[in-house]
Formats: sequence, structure tokens, C-alpha cells
Amino acid sequence: MDRRAAWVLGIVFGGLFLVLFGFLFVLYLAVKDDRGGITSGERVGVVEIAGAIMDSKRTVKELTAFRDEEAVKAIVVRIDSPGGSVGPSQEIYEAIKKAREKKHVVVSMGSLAASGGYLIACAGEKIFANPGTLTGSIGVIMQVPNVAGVLKWAGVEMNTITAGKMKDSGSPFREMTEEERKYFEEVLHDVHDQFLRAVMDGRKLAEEDVRPHADGRVFTGRQAKEWKLVDELGGLDAAVAEAGKLAGIEGEPKVEYPRRERKLLRELFGDEDAESLVQGASRALGELGGFGLQYRLLLVDVQ
Repeated sequence: MDRRAAWVLGIVFGGLFLVLFGFLFVLYLAVKDDRGGITSGERVGVVEIAGAIMDSKRTVKELTAFRDEEAVKAIVVRIDSPGGSVGPSQEIYEAIKKAREKKHVVVSMGSLAASGGYLIACAGEKIFANPGTLTGSIGVIMQVPNVAGVLKWAGVEMNTITAGKMKDSGSPFREMTEEERKYFEEVLHDVHDQFLRAVMDGRKLAEEDVRPHADGRVFTGRQAKEWKLVDELGGLDAAVAEAGKLAGIEGEPKVEYPRRERKLLRELFGDEDAESLVQGASRALGELGGFGLQYRLLLVDVQ
């Protein structure tokens, strides 16, 4: 083999090795544990709830992990949400109450903690809000579109077959009947009553203290404090400091965030293929460099 051929082979194989190494490095970054904050000593765990609340799995899992982690002495739940689905909000509410059986839980409101976001906050031991935080919205809403006019204009007719006369209630393809409207109002009133009772229980307030503010309106953090719907005015740092104080942590509390999930592989390859790829990458990294790669791939949806 002459020198030119040796150079060509060296460049080709060297390039392939660099591409392989780069690909494996990207995989490592995509699946390695990414735990924010401190990993030693007593600390305060911070669970963040941001955006619309459509699913509770991730938040409940994070609360449970901090509840059971010995070094985490207290938990702060940071809420920046307009609310969302009733069921997931109630599940998170119950998870916070369960966490409080073992540890102090303080709530910190960001710019917005309304509707389901406020429901969740009421499960905390103390609630901190900024003076300008928008919170409250203690109400329930259902909106049913009516596209019957559009279908008629387009010459489209919907044929619906049901077993059970209320099964088609809320259909967007026809006018709502008075019976259906009454039915939906009864459902919403029941959910609203559940919301009201959760606020009363969480805030230790009488019904006459809560009901005047439970008409669906939002109010500022300063107004909420005046009406005893939050405890203190202050940001996340103030809530963390209070959680540390309640837990008996000396000095400024160290903060820990949950492990960050890595969505890249799931989006590219799907759940099962991503898991197989991660396992293969882990073995390859171990063979190539002796890396002790530990990973956790959290396959949950971020809302």
C-alpha cells in the first residue's frame, strides 16, 4: 500500500470514528441524568408547574420522589399556570397533601396561578404570591361550539345514532336543548362546589369567606392576601427561605430541582425504539471509554 492510499484510509476511518463518537456523545447528552441544584447536604426541592395543566403524571412523580428523598427536607411548588383539566389538578392537589404528611410544602406563585393553578396552591402549607400575581378564578367553564350554520351552508348533514338520550349532549352539529343545558349546568355546579370545598379545606376558611370571591374572577396577589387566600407576598426566594426555616435548615437553603427529562430521542425514534437506542448507546459508551453511564429516560408528556 502506497503512502497516498494509507492517508486516504486514515482520513476515511478517522472521519468515521469522529462521526460515531459525536453521535454517541449527543446520545449521552440526550439521556444522562440532569439534576438541577445540589446533590449533597440538606436542601429544599422545587417542583415547577408551568403552562396548562392537562396531565399530572410528571408532577406527582416529582412530588413523590422529593417526599421520599431523605436529604430533601422541604418542598416548594412553583406555579405559573392558568389552570387546566379538573382531574389532573385534583390529583396534584392530593399529591401535595400526601407529601405534607412527611414534609413541609410551601407554594410560590409566579405571574399566574389561576383556576386549577390556584386549586393546587391551596394544598400547600403556606402560599407566597407576588403583589401583581394573577390568581383566583375560582370557577368552572365549558364552551360548546355550534357549527350547524356552517354545515347547512356547505350542504353537509350529520346523522347521529346513540344509545342513551344524553349521549349526544354537547354536539357541535346542532342547537343545544334546554334539557341539555340544565344537565351541563348541574355538572358544572358540582365541580364548582368541589373547587370551593378544596379552597375552604386548604385555606381553613369558612364558606362565607370564600364564596364572595368564588365567582370566576381573577385578582391580584395583594388582593388575595387581603382576603386570606394567600399567606405572604414574595417571590420564589422568599418561599424557599420559608420552607428551609420550617424544615430547620440552618443558613440559606440549598435548592434541588427534579431530574430533567430528555425528549429528543422519543421525538425522533418513538418510545420503545428510543429506549432500545439508549441501552445500546450506554453499552457502546462503556466499551469505548469505560464511562459509567447512568441514565433515566422519563417518557412523559410536558404540558
